[in-house]
Amino acid sequence: MFPLPEASLKPNTYAYETVPLVKPTGFREYDARWLFGSELNLMGVQALGLGLGTLIHELGIRPELVTGHDFRGYSASIKQGLVLGLMAAGIKVHDIGLALSPMAYFAQFALDIPCVAMVTASHNDNGWTGVKMGVNRPMTFGPDEMSRLKEIVLSGAGIQRAGGSYTYVENFPEVYIQDLTDRPKLKNPIKAVVACGNGTAGAFAPRILEALGVEVVPLDTDLDHSFPKYNPNPEDMEMLHAMRDAVLASGADVGLGFDGDGDRCGVVDDLGEEIFADKVGVMLARDLSALHPGATFVVDVKSTGLFVTDPVLIANGVKADYWKTGHSYMKRRVNETGALVGFEKSGHYFFNKPIGRGYDDGLVSAIAILDMLDRNPGRKLSELKDALPKTWSSPTMSPHCADETKYVVVDAVVKHFEAMAARGDTIDGQKIRDLVTVNGVRVTVEDGSWGLVRASSNKPELVVVVESPVSEGRMRDMFALVDGVLRTHPEVGAYNQSL
Repeated sequence: MFPLPEASLKPNTYAYETVPLVKPTGFREYDARWLFGSELNLMGVQALGLGLGTLIHELGIRPELVTGHDFRGYSASIKQGLVLGLMAAGIKVHDIGLALSPMAYFAQFALDIPCVAMVTASHNDNGWTGVKMGVNRPMTFGPDEMSRLKEIVLSGAGIQRAGGSYTYVENFPEVYIQDLTDRPKLKNPIKAVVACGNGTAGAFAPRILEALGVEVVPLDTDLDHSFPKYNPNPEDMEMLHAMRDAVLASGADVGLGFDGDGDRCGVVDDLGEEIFADKVGVMLARDLSALHPGATFVVDVKSTGLFVTDPVLIANGVKADYWKTGHSYMKRRVNETGALVGFEKSGHYFFNKPIGRGYDDGLVSAIAILDMLDRNPGRKLSELKDALPKTWSSPTMSPHCADETKYVVVDAVVKHFEAMAARGDTIDGQKIRDLVTVNGVRVTVEDGSWGLVRASSNKPELVVVVESPVSEGRMRDMFALVDGVLRTHPEVGAYNQSL
């Protein structure tokens, strides 16, 4: 029986080395994230493993699990602590070693193992750690499973059982690489900058794309867990600007950037201009709906309105289903609806059969983009982008807001806009056309301009996105409106990036 976890402990004390430290706010809506050391210690990781194993038994799932870890200096030790807890709970653990998150998801299929626990902090800054978990492939945990896991761990209700074991799966990356490259090569020459931010994808992405016939220009592909250039996050402008510079210097056709655990792909076109992931999604939807007319695409609430208004998608009979942001929500919705693809503005794409297996894989996304270019010989990526109806979109902007208060703030913002709509209030002289409240609030006015506020599911932040099909000025107007509401809440701090 493990000691009951504590929410805080002083480091370098007897208690810190003998009592599990597990800060409750680390249990998020669909995965778990903590600052390692101050919010989670190794005893806490063991308690998490014991709790996860107990939940697997409680759900009646075969007690076998795949695990792997990303390339951070402390991830291997965290995985070892997690494995000890899982084995204590009677789980047979299959360890694929250093891996991308989608490689662990793929292993569930390739090794016929029902459960997964991938140790990764994804794109979070160094110092963070976390675990992405699932027991029903290709889905990962949602709020119900995370709530129950939190209850088991924090109450000390983990149950030790016999039958646990550990197996190291040798050379599993080769199986994953073979799965992605066992297909015809691209018909036309394509030169691509492949940016990995010194994260885990650097060990795999260049080799996979070269095997498909791509001329690869590597950018920060050497693994370095200090992330000396920039954080591997293809939503951050610093990484996108580095990709831009490399594309312009090399004359590449496209820049492809992968996040820290390889489940997302960011894009820069041949002119060095970043294309936000939702716009890339519209381009892919155009391409794929020509092959699959009448397809359904699930789209998260942060994404562009073009999925509904684009004339090509309308002509191809596309159905757009706006849904909650978050890889677990999106995967589940894609699976439930039988959608062809789910597109998330953060760059998580969920390709269903016949393209993928329903989980998010940045390399599958990159290959889909390359296939789109290959099916449009003579047309540059910038031309495909410019063929879309023009909109002005912000990057994803995240003002600081503590985990303990962010949902309270968002609830207040939702009520503010609901009250405006009920009263028939106007925004800059325009009526509110639509409110979507499945995940925070997305307020759209008559000219199609919209703004979104939601709580980040994995960091102490809010998420703000604005867009206008009219002008940059109208986009900035929407930002001023949304930010003005947020500034009435003193709990909301500075943005990580802004207009």
